[in-house]
Amino acid sequence: VKCVLWPGLSITNGSIFTVLSLGLSFLIILERAFSLHKPHSIKDMENTFQLVRNIIPPLSARKHKGQDGRIGVVGGCQEYTGAPYFAAISALKVGADLSHVFCAREAAPVIKAYSPELIVHPILDSPHAVHEVEQWLPRLHALVIGPGLGRDDILLKNVKGILEASKARGIPVVVDADGLWLVAQQPALIQGYQKAILTPNHMEFGRLYEAVLRGPVDSADHHGSVLRLSQALGNVTVVQKGEHDVISDGQQVLTCSQEGSGRRCGGQGDLLSGSLGVLVHWALLAGPEKTNGSSPLLVAAFGACALTRQCNHQAFQKHGRSTTTTDMIAEVGAAFSKLFET
Repeated sequence: VKCVLWPGLSITNGSIFTVLSLGLSFLIILERAFSLHKPHSIKDMENTFQLVRNIIPPLSARKHKGQDGRIGVVGGCQEYTGAPYFAAISALKVGADLSHVFCAREAAPVIKAYSPELIVHPILDSPHAVHEVEQWLPRLHALVIGPGLGRDDILLKNVKGILEASKARGIPVVVDADGLWLVAQQPALIQGYQKAILTPNHMEFGRLYEAVLRGPVDSADHHGSVLRLSQALGNVTVVQKGEHDVISDGQQVLTCSQEGSGRRCGGQGDLLSGSLGVLVHWALLAGPEKTNGSSPLLVAAFGACALTRQCNHQAFQKHGRSTTTTDMIAEVGAAFSKLFET
């Protein structure tokens, strides 16, 4: 038997099976590579929204204060007081019962003046900061590390110790802003810690990617780049914020394209990180049976991205170009209800 594949080349029956086997193997490799860029058990946006709804604990008069979330925000220095406030108040607005801010001493009076709702600890620049925060860790369900942190060496050293203490206790951590700068300098801090979620914007993602993978980001392959960074960090969940938010836990890749607006005011990432702190706690409490086998952190990240975008959209409808993050936070309740309770 002679098989003609194209003019000028023929293969006898002795080698055709080898060629077919190689072709089949190549197709399998292509299929596997492509499938890494698609959700596995999550089929579409609406199914993903349902998974987020599944993890939300019902309100009940039988519960006591603290059951639905005690969240800590680590950040806040003399120059940056708005970011930790935005993150901490967003956690409360989403549904946490208590929200703590661990900040530098000079930032504390300012953050307290923003809201009486927050518990503010002026200890982040103390020589004993790590020990003092450790005393609170048994009472906290999740930490948000980085909003308003700055890059002071003393603060960064203390945050490194706090992060290591949190890992030792298995506390979920959301790392944002200058917390990501610290991780880019020392990726081993979160390497393999699968209760960590990183939330970089475009610039922060590029810095992280180059630090971990020793090469530039492939700008033509957003999904693949997020997937590779997550895998290189030991399947740490990564949320690349952008025109569409791309989320990966090293196994699945999700895209959140919920409608927002063209307004890109500062502080939106703090709303996302604060709300994510609460959703991570709820998702881990609910477990993979409520997320259809998908990573609870992946589902929580999608929920926080969608909520932030919806808040942006609703605020923009009212305020247009003058929209600020304060306007967005005022929309959290209505946006949450629209996305997850109707």
